[in-house]
Amino acid sequence: MKIKICGITNLEDALDSCNAGADALGFVFYEKSPRYVLPQKAKEIIKELPPFVKTIGLFVNVNISEVDDICNFAGIDMAQIHFDADDDFFTKLQTPYIRVIRATCKEDIEKYKDSYIIVDAFVESYGGEGKRVALDWFDGMDCSKIILAGGLTSENLIELKGHNFYGVDVSSGVEISKGKKDVTKVKEFIANAKSL
Repeated sequence: MKIKICGITNLEDALDSCNAGADALGFVFYEKSPRYVLPQKAKEIIKELPPFVKTIGLFVNVNISEVDDICNFAGIDMAQIHFDADDDFFTKLQTPYIRVIRATCKEDIEKYKDSYIIVDAFVESYGGEGKRVALDWFDGMDCSKIILAGGLTSENLIELKGHNFYGVDVSSGVEISKGKKDVTKVKEFIANAKSL
């Protein structure tokens, strides 16, 4: 199972996550988020990362050029599009991307289940609130291209066993405070996810 630690705001948390076995790190470029990071700061952190760790930039309600420009500048590998964008937006985007489905029901997920997607619970603030989607929405569904986000902790990961998710995405579940990770929680989360 692939593991993304999101809401990285400093080098210490980034390196701790990498050392614990994270496959990807998420950087939030949404100014209303308490985990917002300046593109310059993200660039400085990314320059210090070990090889083979993917960097993901989270974007909310921005235009195509802003996504491409920030990703190019900061050295971001992939854009996480955390808002409803039309097909034209994705066609014109130069940066590799992953779409976030802010799910309100099972049908929201089924529409995109043949593509790699992140499934998060719908919240007005675009995530980071620890809200969970109903796991029974995934019953009988092929989850091999789904990355689950929202409300995950090292304690509740065991509930995902048997669903065969491609990966998990965590932010608030491994924090001391908003934007600051707890290294013990990070290590426990990654170890538990890898054991599924």
